[in-house]
Amino acid sequence: MRLDKWLKVSRLIKRRTVAQEACDGGRVSVNGRTAKPSAEVKVGDTVEISFGARTLRAEVLSVQESVRKDDAAAMYREI
Repeated sequence: MRLDKWLKVSRLIKRRTVAQEACDGGRVSVNGRTAKPSAEVKVGDTVEISFGARTLRAEVLSVQESVRKDDAAAMYREI
């Protein structure tokens, strides 16, 4: 699954366009490498997002096309 779509479906970032802008701005990395919005995300990957002064590291636990809001937090585990 594309990184920008996964960020939106997992609800780490609210909108896909915002996820694309974050990736293009170099604020998102996958497995230690700066990632483009089209980067493939798979189970076991580590995604790191910089929100200003705060950095969020999460391990991908599942990749699904659509998820209910209540189940979105089960798609990742914060590290």
